[in-house]
Amino acid sequence: MTQTSENATWLTQEAYNKLKEELAYLTGPARTEISAKIAAAREEGDLRENGGYHAAKEEQGKQELRVRQLTQLLESAQVGEPTVADGTVAPGMVVTIAFDGDEDDTLSFLLASREYASTDIETYSPQSPLGSAAVGKKVGDDAEYELPNGKTASVKILKAVPYNG
Repeated sequence: MTQTSENATWLTQEAYNKLKEELAYLTGPARTEISAKIAAAREEGDLRENGGYHAAKEEQGKQELRVRQLTQLLESAQVGEPTVADGTVAPGMVVTIAFDGDEDDTLSFLLASREYASTDIETYSPQSPLGSAAVGKKVGDDAEYELPNGKTASVKILKAVPYNG
């Protein structure tokens, strides 16, 4: 599956496989388990005051939401390795920026989807304001993005290298 789309989410083969397994579990055994819980709770009688029934229905709703999220993510996923390390910012890369051009005020982050988030480095989505402003920029370029308060922030791209996990 090779696609290059602005809406694609970059995933390693390992991350893609893990998400496919989760989807298979949620649409198979997990659905069967939650249906059994709902049926058992239904047999207890009055549904208006049946806490087990309402808890099972809420759990079912959360599972189905996750199924929809995973389905959408996997349909738009770009599987493979990030683009060549030519200094251009792309998903799957560790990006170092300087705020307002001040090379003493820097931030390094992994540009990737939430599902590929790392515990050893902060992760920003390519669809986030900072992520979308940085994608396609080259080392040395400036990028601007809108802050939650409506103001604009400016950053300079200092480094963009493939993430090695």
